[in-house]
Amino acid sequence: MASEKENHVVNGEDEEEEEKMEQFFALLRNFREARNRRKHELIQREQEEISKKKKKKKKKNKISKLGDDGEKSSWVPSFEWEDFTAEIEFRRPSIIFPPSFNNKQEEKKQEDDGLDLNLTLSPASS
Repeated sequence: MASEKENHVVNGEDEEEEEKMEQFFALLRNFREARNRRKHELIQREQEEISKKKKKKKKKNKISKLGDDGEKSSWVPSFEWEDFTAEIEFRRPSIIFPPSFNNKQEEKKQEDDGLDLNLTLSPASS
């Protein structure tokens, strides 16, 4: 009987040790899972930052192609002689100032005709 009691006590201690070991290994698993989650979060954040930088760089490249960035643009305009010799047809008639505006200009010219306001260099008379 004594050996049965000793076996039972030993088995009880073994069960306690097994529970402690299970708790220890559960802590290790939880620690590893938390570490892996954090690692994945950091990797994901880094990838997002890289993608944001690429987007900014693409926008900057689009702006530089327009010439706003001070760099030469890749597009160079080319003209041909026909561009300048062809007649231009306007959609609307050209702007003609009202007659009152033209009359005011003529009146000013007539008023100024009384005095010669042109400066000229003439040889000095002695």
